[in-house]
Amino acid sequence: MKIHEQAQNLGARIGTIQIVAFVLLSILGVRLYYLQIVQGEHLSQKAENQRIRLIPIPAPRGVIFDRNGKILVDSRPTYNVVLSNEPLKKIDVNDRVQDYARGLGLESAFVIERLNLIKQQNGFETMVLKENATMQDISWVESHLLEFPELRIELQPQRFYPHGLKMAHVLGYVGEISSKQLVSEEYISKGLRPGDIIGKGGIEQQYDEFLRGVPGYRKVIVDSRGRVQSEIEVVQPQAGQDMISTIDLDLQNAAEQQLAASATKRGTIIATDPNNGEILAMASAPSFDPNIFVQGSKTPEGRKQIAAYWQDEKRPLYNRAIQGRYPPGSTWKIPESVGALQQGVITVAHSNLSCGGGIQVGNKFTRCMGSHGSPPLSYAITKSCDGYYYRLALKMKIEGIIEMIETFDYDKRTGIDLPNEKVSQTPKSWKPIVEKREGRWSDIRTVMSGIGQDTVVVTPISMIRAVASIGVQGKMYVPHFLKEFKSIGSVGETGERSFKPGRESFGFQRPEPKIIKMTPQQNDLVVKGMWAVVNDGGTGAGIRIPEFEIAGKTGTAQVAELGKDVGDKKDHAWFVSFAPAYKPEIAVIALIENVGFGGSHAAPAAKGVYEAYMVKKGILPVGPLLVAKR
Repeated sequence: MKIHEQAQNLGARIGTIQIVAFVLLSILGVRLYYLQIVQGEHLSQKAENQRIRLIPIPAPRGVIFDRNGKILVDSRPTYNVVLSNEPLKKIDVNDRVQDYARGLGLESAFVIERLNLIKQQNGFETMVLKENATMQDISWVESHLLEFPELRIELQPQRFYPHGLKMAHVLGYVGEISSKQLVSEEYISKGLRPGDIIGKGGIEQQYDEFLRGVPGYRKVIVDSRGRVQSEIEVVQPQAGQDMISTIDLDLQNAAEQQLAASATKRGTIIATDPNNGEILAMASAPSFDPNIFVQGSKTPEGRKQIAAYWQDEKRPLYNRAIQGRYPPGSTWKIPESVGALQQGVITVAHSNLSCGGGIQVGNKFTRCMGSHGSPPLSYAITKSCDGYYYRLALKMKIEGIIEMIETFDYDKRTGIDLPNEKVSQTPKSWKPIVEKREGRWSDIRTVMSGIGQDTVVVTPISMIRAVASIGVQGKMYVPHFLKEFKSIGSVGETGERSFKPGRESFGFQRPEPKIIKMTPQQNDLVVKGMWAVVNDGGTGAGIRIPEFEIAGKTGTAQVAELGKDVGDKKDHAWFVSFAPAYKPEIAVIALIENVGFGGSHAAPAAKGVYEAYMVKKGILPVGPLLVAKR
């Protein structure tokens, strides 16, 4: 009986075991089917991805040259500490912060920022943790490879600005794309990723898509710790296109030296070719070193210097040539003269107006700096007679002033190929605001607008564009820096996935110049007055060069009421010009902030640029005085 019961229990047990085994085998079979059949391709790809890694090969940016082939910007190889994302997935990144900071001499806050950024990216993304790695940094990384397999040393191209502070506002600088830019439509469409280097300011930003190349990659096999075991494939990068700029480095150096020698060391000098709009020089002071943004943005010292630039009251990051808006003072009288002639307010034969030593408007007498009788237009330009232009503005009325503003495009950007250009502010933009605030536009405001004060502030680039056009019979060109982008060959074989097509050369797509309509007689009358400013006892007579006749106009722009115009409230000094007067090859404008008279400060600065030009042309020998200036 006992044996029979045990036999029955054994059968039940075997049945139970069989059922359990069947269920387990069924589950295992279903799971195997799911992994092998349903998810097979996906898991196979995932396993391959964990074994194969694509290591980016950065593309060198195109070199920027001056018009004579001298290097303005290039790239040089540098060792960087690169951080890989995949090995970080298995660890708590907070454990790495202090190790990286101590080992590589980085700020903890910066390390945390980089780790957080890379953790948000795809598994095999890489990011530069430290640029310009020293031998000590390289040794530290190499000696900790087993401990920190996510770190490696790579030789990568780095942007270099050999001229430092010079041309910084024109050239700009490069830096990593920001998180804000990454989510903007403009950059999403370009396929940019975190850590990519893009232009930030100046030519680097304006022509980034042409200067920036197409990166390549190394396809490698790695082990479980992410260490490279062998190389499967190398796809070479395609470098960016080289750019020939319109800059003449010799003239640029002359402009920079003149600003450095000025009383306040604040201002701008621009030189252009009035016959086509090419910019030969553009200097703005104070300036900054773009290398700091490239080489120092990841170091405590560099970040401190960058912060100092932003906080500096003298605004070294501010391009005064295209962003500064200043009352133009008497330089405004040149386009105003053309406008009055165009509108028939005065004529070539009958251009005399009274000076009167000033003008009485209501209960306010506004003076002229001299007593010039009843001069013709050319003499009023030569002697910069304010009394003449007070009355001319009243004859034109504010509507005529606004018409002149529109004629010379002071209500628009010039179209220069630099980002962040500002628009001048004039009576056209101020009139509705003043009328709303004060109930009407008063005659005294029209009078002040006649001498480039009160409601008139213009950018230096807009002023030289307007005045230079008068030297070339009214042809007003778009100012620009691009002369030519060189072609670059294709990379790889046609039809291959890694093929990168070549890029064709091209120049500045310059529109036809805007024509400022005036008769030859009207044009000659204005140029005659400008010629005499320098060559016949005018306000710029101190810079006369017998071998190279300059036509110009000085300006002294008031920034504070009389009695308070001292220190940083002193007048701005202007000089706008072209030469030779009757067949110009070059136009130069100088603005020196808070120094006083234009003829005493801005005109000599412009003369220094003309002398450098004359030396290049062989018109003027390199004497001891010029050597000292250079």
